Amino acid sequence: MSPDEYCQQKAAESGSSFYYSFLFLPAERRRAITALYAFCREVDDVVDESTDDMVARSKLTWWRKEIQAMLANAPTHPVTKALLPHMSTYQLDGAHLMAVIDGMEMDLNQTRYLDFPALQKYCWHVAGVVGILSASIFGITNPQTKVFAEKLGLAFQMTNIIRDVGEDARKGRIYLPVNELQQFKVTAADILNARHSPEFEALMQFQYERAQTLYDEALALLPPEDRRAQRTGLIMAAIYRTLLSEIQRDGFHVLNQRISLTPIRKLWLAWKTYIRG
Repeated sequence: MSPDEYCQQKAAESGSSFYYSFLFLPAERRRAITALYAFCREVDDVVDESTDDMVARSKLTWWRKEIQAMLANAPTHPVTKALLPHMSTYQLDGAHLMAVIDGMEMDLNQTRYLDFPALQKYCWHVAGVVGILSASIFGITNPQTKVFAEKLGLAFQMTNIIRDVGEDARKGRIYLPVNELQQFKVTAADILNARHSPEFEALMQFQYERAQTLYDEALALLPPEDRRAQRTGLIMAAIYRTLLSEIQRDGFHVLNQRISLTPIRKLWLAWKTYIRG
């Protein structure tokens, strides 16, 4: 299996909404974004699949060294071998790859966030910088497009947090800010014990409205001259906003189930957004 094939398999196996947006890219850009996505999946899996924090930290340290090796033109992993040719082509910053690893390490260091600014810092590491890297691969002529991409990454991450409240709680993590739980009179125990309530629905409606505002703010930042190049990001946004609406329509029953869109619906949204241009 070639490095590109390894990354393709990694992306396809995830079933992620992002995968459907990649299908409409030219071949070289598709290989680049697939390699980037595979990297993100690899380091994310280190934390999600490990039951021993020391083992996870050791693996993340290995990935830091591997990124350094790649930047020195000596990668050893299929993902970094696949990513290396695109680093200079799309002016990808190795520091941003390190920042993603920093974000994964944050998951090992804390399971609660006091307020939204603290959560935003985490989101920047695991999603904002990924947005910037992705936008660079899609094509940028106006520097403001990176601001759009960073904000869109935050919107995506907030959507993930809303969708995965129950799943994260089963891992002992609560990403919803502590002061907002207090504001809506929802306790950590309510989340950890999957107690759905009117108070929980009100808390989630607040998160939903914040995420929708983030999408609106991000889309308003996209310069017209880069809109066509950034269609892949717009496809992602269309899919994720539809998922967000489905979660709200379902009454935010996310504590005991994971709400998702069918593959055919994701593909239809991707095609419709691509044609709209």
